[in-house]
Amino acid sequence: MIRDRRTWEAFEAEWQRRNPPDLEVHFRIFDRMLELARALHAWPPADPLEGLEVDLQLARAINADVRLPAE
Repeated sequence: MIRDRRTWEAFEAEWQRRNPPDLEVHFRIFDRMLELARALHAWPPADPLEGLEVDLQLARAINADVRLPAE
């Protein structure tokens, strides 16, 4: 649990400055994961719309307007 929000935000900002994103690495990881999914016959899905209703319900629940307590 994060107790000191300012310290955490400072840590995150510093980490992001020291570790800029490397798109080449990210694309290589994505390509490998896609190869694995195809090898496992998990991609492309037989029916792309299968499970769409469940995904929409989950998205609605996650994105619900939630008010956090004031600090």
